[in-house]
Amino acid sequence: MIRPALPSSSSPDRVALLRTFVKIVEAGSLSAAAALLGTTQPTVSRRLQALERSLGLPLLQRSTHSMKLTEDGERCFERAKTLLANLEAFESDMRGDRDQPDGTLRVVVPHAFGQHQLVEPLADYLRRYPRVSVEWLLRDGQPSFIADGIDCALLVGAVADPAVVAIRLAEVPRIVAAAPSVLGRAAPPAHPSDLADMPWLALRTYYRDTITLTHASGGERIELPIRPRMSTDSLYALRSAALMGLGVCVASSWLVADDLAHRRLVHLAPSWQADPLPVHLVYPQARFYPARLRRFIEAMRASVPAVVGGRTPRG
Repeated sequence: MIRPALPSSSSPDRVALLRTFVKIVEAGSLSAAAALLGTTQPTVSRRLQALERSLGLPLLQRSTHSMKLTEDGERCFERAKTLLANLEAFESDMRGDRDQPDGTLRVVVPHAFGQHQLVEPLADYLRRYPRVSVEWLLRDGQPSFIADGIDCALLVGAVADPAVVAIRLAEVPRIVAAAPSVLGRAAPPAHPSDLADMPWLALRTYYRDTITLTHASGGERIELPIRPRMSTDSLYALRSAALMGLGVCVASSWLVADDLAHRRLVHLAPSWQADPLPVHLVYPQARFYPARLRRFIEAMRASVPAVVGGRTPRG
């Protein structure tokens, strides 16, 4: 039996070829893999061909518009992922830097939190680990971790994807607030029923035409229909509109705390709150996590509840 030739000493080493192959499969195309690897599509194509020649097996079936793993390609992909994860763990142990994070961490954060509240814990993390650099990407919603090369994301709201690890970091209280001009000479409403006929502002990500409020001590819940004069998907636009007196809003407590303290906004129905929003740190499942990610998770667990004005969830 003639065995397939191994790559020559002048060709890319087998580990590099396997890394490229795994990246192609995870990214979904040669061009996407090339972008993540910082190289060109022809280079990625040559590496794939070199790996297929070395193994003597076709790994991918490609056409103009699609790409599909062969049966051997599926086996190769699973084995290669395991091998590369074990190799990375081995190299980390041998360097003795398991607790000395280095490299680049790519993090997706919500626009509102990421521009202000989370920058301070990020700065503390970077000061503590000077060998790490961070790409801080402002995006709302869960990213495509593999295709975009993202290590982790901080998300506000529920996480529905069962394929990721989701750590619940905090719960952010939400309150009803409005500018004094919205009230005129009237006293601030104390009960949700007094809010129904007021002009409203909606944050489309979390509420549009109804809002449910819960009594802080009694637990009574009331669903309130609203007719927004303005709807937005931006927390900062919502706050700006509220400050201009355009209507009543439900906002995260951290966002309006300073405005309430300086009477630019008034807390309405203060014994009632909207359901708190969970804050999660989310990352793909893997057999090995680099120290830079593990330490970042620890840092966010310790700091996020305080900086977002929320509480650590029970359990």
